Amino acid sequence: MTDIKSKVQSLEPNIRARDVKKFLTESKNIYETLAVITKRANQISVDIKHELHTKLDEFSVSTDTIEEIHENKEQIEISKFYERLPNPVIIAIEEFMNEEFTFRYKNTPENSGE
Repeated sequence: MTDIKSKVQSLEPNIRARDVKKFLTESKNIYETLAVITKRANQISVDIKHELHTKLDEFSVSTDTIEEIHENKEQIEISKFYERLPNPVIIAIEEFMNEEFTFRYKNTPENSGE
């Protein structure tokens, strides 16, 4: 995955109404389209979580006692940035509308080589 910062720089983090008919590009079934968007949103969510944990692990300090808690301003800023990111579903919808990803069916004769 590319850096999430550059990917969502211009996205509006708020939800807005969409024309449902625009979702029916490759698929003629709105439920299939929503299933594809949902799966992509789950992938984005996992990628964001992994990226956040990778960045926060740089600041981890192993201590023996729980009472020693260190506040790191950089760590707080990174966490705040990721909290302000648009919802993964919003990112997935934008990717779908801009045709930035493709999907295929698993068990069709075209994909199985028959």
